[in-house]
Amino acid sequence: MRERLDCAVLSTPEAYEWASSWIGCHAGGRLYIQALDGQPDSARLDSCRALADAAMHLRRYDVCLVPVSESNLAWVRTALQAAQTVLQTPVMALVRQLKAAALNDLYTLGLADFVRDPICPEELRVRIEQLLDERRYPVRDSPASALRETQAPYPVGVRPDETPQEKALCATILGRSGHELEAYAIATASRCATSKESFRAAKSKVVERFERAYIAAALGRHSGNIAMAARAAQKHRRAFWALMRKHEIDAAPYRTESPPPLRAPDG
Repeated sequence: MRERLDCAVLSTPEAYEWASSWIGCHAGGRLYIQALDGQPDSARLDSCRALADAAMHLRRYDVCLVPVSESNLAWVRTALQAAQTVLQTPVMALVRQLKAAALNDLYTLGLADFVRDPICPEELRVRIEQLLDERRYPVRDSPASALRETQAPYPVGVRPDETPQEKALCATILGRSGHELEAYAIATASRCATSKESFRAAKSKVVERFERAYIAAALGRHSGNIAMAARAAQKHRRAFWALMRKHEIDAAPYRTESPPPLRAPDG
């Protein structure tokens, strides 16, 4: 997880009026949002080149945030289209009262992701980290892809479709605050809602990953002792073991000396 994320805001005047309240430091100093100098005037024809013209300057930022509403939607479309071949910094939209069809259109023009107004700083930070990890490790080159091809069954607590950011969060899940976990769940659910996944499939994915990460982390904290891990999780030992079996998690790698293969506990 990065200690600090720097975000630039590029906005037309009509959208800046409601987006400017987010300028500043958030998430305990881990998220900085600042406006670029010389915000474009959408009334000028040449202003649609603003995103492309700022491409070099934006390289110093982790992400470029562009406020979007019905009032400046046409301008954002044109600006994204003009910047497609020169922009390297990912663009995220801060969306207010925009329909799904408009968002799909922006995705085809190069939009990387979006969050809706009012913004939750923790959710924004999580989504930016996910986005940066996805760009750093494309699916075909990711460590997860390599695991899929070379290992079976999967390592403890790992699945090949997880991003590096997801793995980092899962590895430290017992030390995360409720607010951080909630923000992560919101970010994941929002992503699924804009895909073709059903509500049931999306919910199942979030719950499955939480269960797997929690069980693995609990075993790690208690050196593979199933009884102690179950007691700390306030679950019956058989129920805890059933979750281990469900997610194909073996306690042996967490122990100093590997015991015989896992068997169902008595009682």
